[in-house]
Parts: sequence; structure tokens; C-alpha cells
Amino acid sequence: MTDRVTIGQAAAFAGVTVKTVRHYHKHGLIDEPRRDKSGYRRYGSADLLRLVQIRTLAAAGVPLAEIGAILDADPDRFAAALVDVERRLNDRIDDLIARRDMLHRLATGDRALLPDRVLAKLDRVAADLGFTPDDVTMAREGLVLIRALVPEGFDDYISQVERGLDDPRYVSLIRRMWRAAEWEPDDPRVDELATAMADHYLAHPALLPIPAGLQARADGAIRHRLLIHHGEEQKPAWIRLRALIEARMRSAGIDIASTPVAGGGDL
Repeated sequence: MTDRVTIGQAAAFAGVTVKTVRHYHKHGLIDEPRRDKSGYRRYGSADLLRLVQIRTLAAAGVPLAEIGAILDADPDRFAAALVDVERRLNDRIDDLIARRDMLHRLATGDRALLPDRVLAKLDRVAADLGFTPDDVTMAREGLVLIRALVPEGFDDYISQVERGLDDPRYVSLIRRMWRAAEWEPDDPRVDELATAMADHYLAHPALLPIPAGLQARADGAIRHRLLIHHGEEQKPAWIRLRALIEARMRSAGIDIASTPVAGGGDL
């Protein structure tokens, strides 16, 4: 049996470890050779070829559970199996590329959590309204929350906001609302703005930024509070502004207790 080698030599010649060879045996990918008179298992050239084939397919990403059937198949089935493996590898490559791109986008904050078209719209609106970088971040965070909390209504909400931005008066009020974030809560301009916004909503109720599906949810009130209170801890004037708008509209017979009318989610 001088033409045969030990498991250590076979592993070295095939470019794998002894542990790997034994792992292949365990999975039934290669038969264990018989022992010689000294009690050692000896591997011949056919075994070495099989080890190299297994190693090559495994390195290409073929699952060990499939390698045996591929190697034992006829030429046509072998070729078809390799085509299928290539397809799955391409799918994995596409997935990895998508994940890499996601990581690159995350380097710019939470922009990866919103569709490109929404980010493009936000960038344009931010420029038109004179948003500061902090304003842009808060608006983006509000949109991320809306998408997470009311996913089924997100697209309709964006379309609704886009329609509102065609109304010059509404745009002017929203611009003032964002400026109000820097006012003191008792600034008389807060009262004036609240009245103006409430009157505009009363005249144009379709402009009320209510994500579709919010009120239909059993836990809609909780989701609503998470949305409208986002950012308020940093903008005390918004708390008073929202309360005044709600009071003004309730006095007109409209209860908007579950309607977001200010805060980070309202562009």
C-alpha cells in the first residue's frame, strides 16, 4: 500500500485540515478507506481527487448536504446542478451588495430607513422652508416613525403632504410652525399661529396630516401619542401650539384628539 497516504498527508495534499476530512466522512461525502495492517486508514489517488472536488465545491458555496449528489450525478445533472448553485450564489451576492449599500447609507444617519423618493422630497421641502440641519433630522425622524407605526398609511400620508405643499398658505403656516419651535411657550405669536393654523385646517380639513389606518387600529391612540409628541421635549412651544390648535378646533365642533397637527411628523 505504498501508493496510499495517511489522513494527515491526504489532508495536506488536498488543501484541507484533518478535521475537515473527518467532517466530510461524517457527512458521507467520502467513504473512509480501510485500515492497513498497522491500523491506519490509507487514502489513494481516487480519495484525493474526491477530497479536492468536495473542497472546491464547498469553497464555491455549495452546501455540504448537496455536494454528494452533485458529484455522483451524471454529466448533464452535474452541469444543471452547477447552474443552480451559480444562480443561488448570484442571489447571495446581490443580497450582500444590498446590505453593503445599506451600511453606506446608514453612514448618513437614518436616511436608509426611508425610500429615496421621500428623501428627495424632504430635501426639496427643507430647502424651500429654510430648515436647519436639526430641523431636517427631526422631520426625517418623524417620517421614520410614521412609516414604522402606520406602514399601511405611509404612502398616502406622503401624497397628502405633497398636496398640502401645493397650497402656498399652508406652506407659509408650516414654515412659521417650524420657526415657532424656537419661541418661548408664552410668546404671543404662538397664540396667533395656533388660531391661523386651526382656521386653515377648518377651512381645508383634507390638509390634516392623518396617516391612513391610524384611527382604525385598536392601539391607534398610543401610536398617535408617539407620533405627535416626538420632538416636543426639545420644543416646548410646540406643546402649547398643539394644545391651542386642538382647543380651537374642538370649540368648532371637531374633536382631533387622535389627529397629529404639529411636531416632527408634520412637514
